[in-house]
Amino acid sequence: MENNNSKIITRKPRLTIRITQGGMSFSAADPDTENQIVYENYVVKSGISQAANLREAFRNNDLLASGWTRALMMVDTPVVMIPVEMFSEDLKDTYYHHAITGHESDLVMHTVIPSLNAVALYSFNKDLKTVADDHFDDVKFTHVCVPVWNHLHRRSFTGNRQKLFGYFHDKQLDICAFQQNRMKFQNSYAASHALDAVYFLLYVWKQLGLDQRRDELHLMGTLPDREKMTGELKKYLKNVFVNNPAGEYNRAPITQIKGIPYDLVTHYLK
Repeated sequence: MENNNSKIITRKPRLTIRITQGGMSFSAADPDTENQIVYENYVVKSGISQAANLREAFRNNDLLASGWTRALMMVDTPVVMIPVEMFSEDLKDTYYHHAITGHESDLVMHTVIPSLNAVALYSFNKDLKTVADDHFDDVKFTHVCVPVWNHLHRRSFTGNRQKLFGYFHDKQLDICAFQQNRMKFQNSYAASHALDAVYFLLYVWKQLGLDQRRDELHLMGTLPDREKMTGELKKYLKNVFVNNPAGEYNRAPITQIKGIPYDLVTHYLK
């Protein structure tokens, strides 16, 4: 168990807006509340764009209407990892659209991840950015998995066994593995069903040449049919663990918030 006595770090108030394909949430650090964070899951309307949903939220959501001038936009779109020594801001659109199709009308954003010597490229809807720029003086952007990667990279150094990590969120599975200060593997899969997730995890395990008896598989997030999935995985792998945020973070108050995504927990607890 990781003994993490970290506290929420924030220099000036910054509202965090987390946007995924089917949802949206708003959160901010607030040491005066019981959980040290205000978190609201916003119910989006189907049939209209996320930008339109966000515009409407600014009109009817009390948290958004509280006079924020600084924001962090966390988005969940396809990501491409580039070694930092190969990254060129002038070429990021070329890199991204060569690997990912269907996002040609979006902006290509980037986040440098110093601990991994890598840069994450991801798409961001132009209309969403316009809405954000219209309401905030200072807006930063990142991918929802960046705080998770940073956290799991640190976890990868505990013990002397190789580790594979699977993060379940928003009906998908992000799988990653690390080798020293590099990302050894990263990919995302649609995995709303347990047996699909088992297939993807075992496929990556075999692809990386991990040891079935010695190495470790760590799962976190919202697992579909947890008992069925772990039961199937344990038929093939000896060391399968489902990580509990409350245990990882020494029962930090934020981990008691029902429904809060694992990536937001790792974002606020540093």
